[in-house]
Amino acid sequence: MVKAIVDIDEDANKVLNHLKAEYGLKDKSQAINVLAKEFKRIVRVEPEIRPEYIEKLKKIQNGKHVRIGSIGDFRKRYGLK
Repeated sequence: MVKAIVDIDEDANKVLNHLKAEYGLKDKSQAINVLAKEFKRIVRVEPEIRPEYIEKLKKIQNGKHVRIGSIGDFRKRYGLK
């Protein structure tokens, strides 16, 4: 668990206190976690595409195809499970 000291304005403090009361949370750190999880759900935060994969996509678009083989080879090459 990461610990942080944060400065928040009065409006943010009111929101956190409201979340604490509404969800029966013990402290503001739990309220911040609720906010972060909800934000992640709404925005659907996804990992960035690796630069080397973008380069391979550009080669494919330019007609320089990459031989992959089987699905297992594809997964191994691109680090997929």
